[in-house]
Amino acid sequence: MKKVIFIAMAALTIGACANKADEALKAKVESYAVVEVKSPLYDALSENDKQIVALFRQAAEIMDGLFWKQTFGDKAEMEALTNQHEKAYAMINYGPWDHLDDNKPFLKGYGEKPLGCQYYPQDMTMEEWNAFDDPDKLSLYTVIRRDENGALKTVWYRNEYKEELEKVCALLEQAAALTTNEGMRKYLTERVKAFRTDDYLASDLAWMDMKDCNMDLVIGPIENYDDHLFEAKAAYEAFILLKDETRSADLAKYVALLPELQKALPCAPEYKTFVPGTSSDLNVYDAIYYAGDCNAGSKTIAINLPNDERVHEAKGARRLQLYNSMMAKFDKIMAPIGEVLMTPEQLEYLSADAFFWNVTFHEVAHGLGVKQTINGKGTVDAAMGSEKTTWEEAKADILGLFMVSKLIDMGEITDITKEQSIATFIAGIVRSVRFGFASSHGKANMMCYNYMEDHGAFTRNAEGKWVIDFEKASEAINSWANLILETQATGNFEFAREYSSKNASIREALAADIEKVNEAGIPRDIVFEFVW
Repeated sequence: MKKVIFIAMAALTIGACANKADEALKAKVESYAVVEVKSPLYDALSENDKQIVALFRQAAEIMDGLFWKQTFGDKAEMEALTNQHEKAYAMINYGPWDHLDDNKPFLKGYGEKPLGCQYYPQDMTMEEWNAFDDPDKLSLYTVIRRDENGALKTVWYRNEYKEELEKVCALLEQAAALTTNEGMRKYLTERVKAFRTDDYLASDLAWMDMKDCNMDLVIGPIENYDDHLFEAKAAYEAFILLKDETRSADLAKYVALLPELQKALPCAPEYKTFVPGTSSDLNVYDAIYYAGDCNAGSKTIAINLPNDERVHEAKGARRLQLYNSMMAKFDKIMAPIGEVLMTPEQLEYLSADAFFWNVTFHEVAHGLGVKQTINGKGTVDAAMGSEKTTWEEAKADILGLFMVSKLIDMGEITDITKEQSIATFIAGIVRSVRFGFASSHGKANMMCYNYMEDHGAFTRNAEGKWVIDFEKASEAINSWANLILETQATGNFEFAREYSSKNASIREALAADIEKVNEAGIPRDIVFEFVW
């Protein structure tokens, strides 16, 4: 009898634990707010353009499948999950590792996410890698496999993913035949060649020239953030975008102002000798489909491409602001965060328009500042080493805020105030840091936040609500920008490393703020439901 009782009690305990675990996973799923992705711009498309967009979607879905292969392996393994919350969260994260929790596993039976995903053999040692003499091993477009003798070999993407890429090429060729826009036709034709050769330069250049089209397709192996081993391998993704002609026209004038804004940067003259180009593209789009890398975990709200420095030298870059995605994050996340953390008086400064301007000029700011060190250390990227991305993102954060304030002073931005820009920026850091601060972007966020707090930009009242001192905040923007630009210009890697190690972390007061936000049930990010 006792044995039966003990067994029953054990079963109840196991059941309770299972229920608790499922509730925790349900909470993870609910930390993403479901957003319907649609746009009035789609309804305005011609029937021919809608056919093209449908072909784009089919191609994007293939990109999605390829990203599953790259980041996890066999998607069917996750699709076979019977627990609805396990399956839902696995679909959001493209596997059993949590993007919002430093890629920790959330499913039993899975260990830590491989640093090299599926780009390299799981059993590859560093000794093997260092001894592997192949000039293409660090190419963006190769995977590392083993030959019949177990030795390492490189395989080009065009061969590793040949079947899927040929289907993509066929779809893009159909779209190229349908489009009446010559720039789009040239881009699609060149992109097909790129998928078949792993040489993307010509298609990137063609994409830069495609400036008068009412739609866009960003597709291919692009970013290398998912390769945590060497940051060498590009992940497949796709965006389908519709151009907001009205908002884009409003932004056009700001590109011409970039040289003037560069001269106005709050730093010594020798740190701003670089002259930014004025041929770069700055436009606004509604996103109607995300696939692959850009859809995994937290969602991208702005694009700054291409990444190829050869393209930057020849034609600059294109900066695409994804307006509907941006506004969804403001409504679902930013506004509620402000209600929790800001005083009622200063909550009035939280602004969707300011969020748009801050994000827009973050992307623009990547093109300002310093590109070459002033003391013979070569490029800033080379001199800054492992700190380059963190400090570049910090630069973009603060120079973006500086530019918005400057343009307000110049009377060029008239729909927001500097107070709105600053208050929204600070709240935006809290939104971003909830994704974690292990990444370069996260470290940059924390350095900016902590610098501004240390310099009196804001304090907390007796109720723990933020009180922003806008005068001190403006001073902090200038001095922090100066420190970043000086560090980059002198290639001071040692200082950069020491500074980030001390200041790129969440302090106790901010941790308490984040806990308040979490307890309020505010989503950490959004997940898309594509309704067209």
